Amino acid sequence: MKTIKEILDDKGHDISTIGPEETVLDALKLMAEKELGALVVMEEGKIKGLISERDYARKVILKGRTSMKTKVREVMTQKVVCATLNRTADEVMAVMTEKRIRHLPVIDKKQVVGLVSIGDLVKAIISDQQFVIEQLEKYITS
Repeated sequence: MKTIKEILDDKGHDISTIGPEETVLDALKLMAEKELGALVVMEEGKIKGLISERDYARKVILKGRTSMKTKVREVMTQKVVCATLNRTADEVMAVMTEKRIRHLPVIDKKQVVGLVSIGDLVKAIISDQQFVIEQLEKYITS
């Protein structure tokens, strides 16, 4: 089973961040530009929250706010669940499923070193399963 480190080594360790005082519109523009579903909210090198498309839909649009005037800090998810590099895809997917979240920052030595999505984990798990299937097929046919 792949670890989060292996997934990030394949995917890349790039993370996109935004400050809590930026507007939601700025966050949306950055998410659209980078084709992301979430951004890590950082201030002075520390995680302050996470803002996602879901936060926008539920806390801006449905509440009648405007993305040009609403600050990221007003709608971000503040209690951020994080993963560590040594966790497996299965372990992290279980946490994400239980908490009903789609994105997790990855922490190493108190530093954010990446971001994984539920899609990244599904891809890794499918890849592992395909490998097992191929090995079983080779074993059966030899």
